[in-house]
Amino acid sequence: MKDKIQYNLLANLFRYPQTGYVEQMDACVAFIKGQYPDAYEQLKAFQEIIHQKEDIYEIEELFGKTFHIQAICYLDLGYVLYAEDYKRGEFLVQMKNEQRKVNNDCGVELPDNLPNALTLLPLLEDPKFLEELVVRMYIPALEIMVKEFDSSRIALKTKVRKKKQKVLIQENMKNKNAYQYALQAALSILRTDFKVNSFENMEIKADPLSSFIPNCEGSCAPAEINKPVKTT
Repeated sequence: MKDKIQYNLLANLFRYPQTGYVEQMDACVAFIKGQYPDAYEQLKAFQEIIHQKEDIYEIEELFGKTFHIQAICYLDLGYVLYAEDYKRGEFLVQMKNEQRKVNNDCGVELPDNLPNALTLLPLLEDPKFLEELVVRMYIPALEIMVKEFDSSRIALKTKVRKKKQKVLIQENMKNKNAYQYALQAALSILRTDFKVNSFENMEIKADPLSSFIPNCEGSCAPAEINKPVKTT
């Protein structure tokens, strides 16, 4: 693993766009280019789309239509993994505790919101806990988020929304998959850093609490989750 600066740089891509967003994106892409070739290809595609936007308001609109209003996917890891299941609340409590321990300012977003989750990583000092958290929670969540951009899933959501809602803002939206590239890049970097292959086709049955139990014997990984394939 590198010095973890990559996680802070990536986090900026998933914050609500404000003045300076483009410059932060460019800084992230420049760093990733020399460290992670595969992720760079994804970020370059994302960067090209963002540079086509005329002003920050267009970037805000794209962000909102991707993650907030009639969202393609959501950025809160607990919701992605557990939806409305009670485990989401337990996971959120544990993430809040971890954020508080290291004084990581989560702002107005939840502690498991992707930018806050990423900026937590450089602050964690226990390498075993760090690996468990990323391998058992972050990577599976990002896998799910990326899959939400599949054309078949978007088509299904569009069909359902046409029946339920009078206004469909996603339809005919240009570059609606732009943030897919940023998510794929983040996923690629985590896989590289933690030497984990794809979680594709794996059933996620993680118990959020077991990844936060201190001083557990052996692996702290949830017993129910399928083991990812780790490279050597």
